[in-house]
Amino acid sequence: MSDKHHKAGHSVRDAFTSNLGMLAATLGSAVGLGNIWKFPSMTGTNGGASFLFVYLACTVVVGLPVMISEIMLGRTVKANAITTLRKLSPKGQPWGIVGISGVVAAFLILCFYTEVAGWVFAYIFKGISGSILTTDPTIASAAFADLISDPVQSIGWQWFVIIFVSIIITFGISKGIEKVTIKLMPILFLLLLVICGRSLTLPGAEKGLEFLFAPDFSKISGSVILMAMGLAFFKLSIGMGTMMTYGSYFKNSQNIPLTATRVVLADLLISLLAGIAIFPAVFAYGFDVSAGPSLLFITIPAVFASMPMGHLFAVLFFVLTAVAATGAMLSLFEVPVAYLCEARQMSRKAATLTTALLIMLLGAPAALSSSLTKDVKVFGMNFFDLFDFLSSNLCMPAGGLLICIFTGWVFGKDRFKAELSNHGLIKNEKVVDVLFFLIKYVSPLLVAIVMMNMLKVF
Repeated sequence: MSDKHHKAGHSVRDAFTSNLGMLAATLGSAVGLGNIWKFPSMTGTNGGASFLFVYLACTVVVGLPVMISEIMLGRTVKANAITTLRKLSPKGQPWGIVGISGVVAAFLILCFYTEVAGWVFAYIFKGISGSILTTDPTIASAAFADLISDPVQSIGWQWFVIIFVSIIITFGISKGIEKVTIKLMPILFLLLLVICGRSLTLPGAEKGLEFLFAPDFSKISGSVILMAMGLAFFKLSIGMGTMMTYGSYFKNSQNIPLTATRVVLADLLISLLAGIAIFPAVFAYGFDVSAGPSLLFITIPAVFASMPMGHLFAVLFFVLTAVAATGAMLSLFEVPVAYLCEARQMSRKAATLTTALLIMLLGAPAALSSSLTKDVKVFGMNFFDLFDFLSSNLCMPAGGLLICIFTGWVFGKDRFKAELSNHGLIKNEKVVDVLFFLIKYVSPLLVAIVMMNMLKVF
C-alpha cells in the first residue's frame, strides 16, 4: 500500500493468512443451514437418491463455475463486492449494481436467517433440558410452535445470534473469521461423524441408505431438476456477494479453481454426511421422510427421543447445526461490513455495529412473523417469507446470472485465463477453457431457467 494511503489513515487490508484458513472460511460460508436443514428436507421430499444425483450435476455445472468467477473477481480488485464490480466495469457501464444486489441479498438473508439460527441455538438448550425430546408429533409440533409464536423468545434468540456473530466479525478476517472457522469446521465434521455412526447402527438403517444412494431415475422431473439447481445456488453462497468478498482476502498465489473445487467437494461430503445422519434414523423409527422443513425441528427431536442416549445425540445434533449456521452467517455479515469499511470509511467496529443494528431493526418483523406481525402481509407473504423470496428468488439468481454475463462477456477470456492461472504460474489452460465455456454459455442459461421457474414464469 502506498505512503499516500498510510497518511490518509488507512491500515493495511486484512486477509486470510493460511491456505487452511482460507479453505475453512470459504467452506464455512458454503456450509450452513442449507446442508443440515434444507438439503435433507428437499432430498426427502423429492425422491432421495434421484434428487441427489441431479443436485450433484447442478453443483458441478452451475455452482462451481459461478463460485470460481466470484472468488476470482474479488481477488482481482481486493475490495468489497460493489467496489470490485465498479472498478472492473468498462467506463459508463453500471455493473456496480450487481455488487449492490449482492449486498442487498446478503442483508435480506440475514434478516430471516438469523431467526432460523436463533431457533437452532434455542434447541440446544431445549435439548439439554429434554423439553423437545418426545416421540409424539403433536407435542413436538407444539414445542416448536411455542418457540416461534412467543415474541420475546423469537426476538431474544435472534438478537443473541446477531450479537454472537458481531463479536467475531469485529476481530477482523485473520483474527476473527479465519481463527473461528478453522476451529469450527473440524468440530462440525467430528460431530457429523459421531451422529452418522450412531444412526448407522440402528435397526432398519439400511432403508435410509437405500433411499439416499439407490436412485430411481423415473422420479426425475423438470421440477426436480429446477429445485436441485436452486438448492445448489443457495447452498454455495453464490449470487450474494459473499464469495466475491471472501475472494478479496485470498492470496495472489492461491490456486482458485483447486480451492473452490475442494470447497465444493467438502460441502457435498457434509451434505451426504447430514443425509446419512438423518435418513437411516428417520427410516429406522418409521417417521415421515418427506416432512420437509419441519424435519429439523419436529421430526429429528422425535427420532433422537426414540434412540438410546438420544438426549446426548439431540444436543450434539443441534450444536452441529449451530456450528454450520455460524460459518454461513460470518460470511453474510462480512459483505455489508466490508462495504461500510472500505467505501464509507467506517472503522470495523462501527461498520459491524451499524450492520448489527440494521439487521435487528429490519429482522424484527421477520422474527415476529408467527406472532405480532403474522397478520401483516406484503404481496400475500409475511415478512419472513418476503425476505426469503426477495433474496432467494430475485437477488441471488439475478446476481448469479449477471456475474456469469459479466465474467463471460465483459471481463473476457484473456483476463479470466490470466487470473486463474495466476498469470501463467499455474498450468491449467484446459481446465480454464472448460470453466470459461460453462460460465459464458451453460451456467447463465441454466440460472435463467431457475430464476424463471422460481418466479413461476413456467
